[in-house]
Amino acid sequence: MGEYADLPAVRTWYETEGAGDPLVLLHGGFCTNDTWGALRADLGAACRVYLPERRAHGHTADVAGPLTYQDMADDTVAFLETVVAGPAHLVGWSDGGVVALIVAMDRPDLVRKVVAIGANFRPGPECFAEPSMLDAMTPEGPDLAFFRELYEPVAPDGPDHWPVVAAKVIDMWRTGPTLTTEDLARIEAPTLVMAGDDDLVTLEHTTALYRAIPDAELAVVPGASHLVPLEKPALVNRLVLGHLAQEAVETMMPIRRAKPGTAEAAAL
Repeated sequence: MGEYADLPAVRTWYETEGAGDPLVLLHGGFCTNDTWGALRADLGAACRVYLPERRAHGHTADVAGPLTYQDMADDTVAFLETVVAGPAHLVGWSDGGVVALIVAMDRPDLVRKVVAIGANFRPGPECFAEPSMLDAMTPEGPDLAFFRELYEPVAPDGPDHWPVVAAKVIDMWRTGPTLTTEDLARIEAPTLVMAGDDDLVTLEHTTALYRAIPDAELAVVPGASHLVPLEKPALVNRLVLGHLAQEAVETMMPIRRAKPGTAEAAAL
């Protein structure tokens, strides 16, 4: 069961599970907490898991005006301050991964570690493997039918509000996010960048994201798409929990992570 938190900008629905270090799961665009179903039990066995549904998603109402990544990040900061009451690990999938990255940039004091799954830092036309998909999406079309079925039964704005939300999300994907590699370089939290090998976001863009974040780690999951948490949940859970548990990355022959003054760095 879930409950509402009265945050400054939006009354936000959330659920909790488990005990331990706080972990906030940030779902993808158009999604609800139902899409975490394959992961949340294992994560809840290791952590105190918080699952907020963002504005215009699931049980949380829409807010007047456009939908932006910055506004959703600000909501997440308020959730961390109000509900979690301190720093937490952030695991974000797709749009949730973008939100996690922005929160890590804006409020490093509230972020312990980050996992960004299928995330992007530039607008869809610049980084989607098939940018034309944005032109094909319509509120009542088959491409969004799965998401419409998630939205309509639980949305506090009612099922008739779906076309408004669909248009807002598609517009957000066309125009955002607009982060730079300089922005990403501000992230201090240990970060795991994860994607499927056949992801919606190109591998070239995913690699650029990984390279821009200091000391980030990269996991490309074989035989997986943008829906990798649904397709390979056991592997995704192992990667997430391994990242959260490790103190530091230690390898036998570091190149990118070679520290100044070491033999490895001197050889480069």
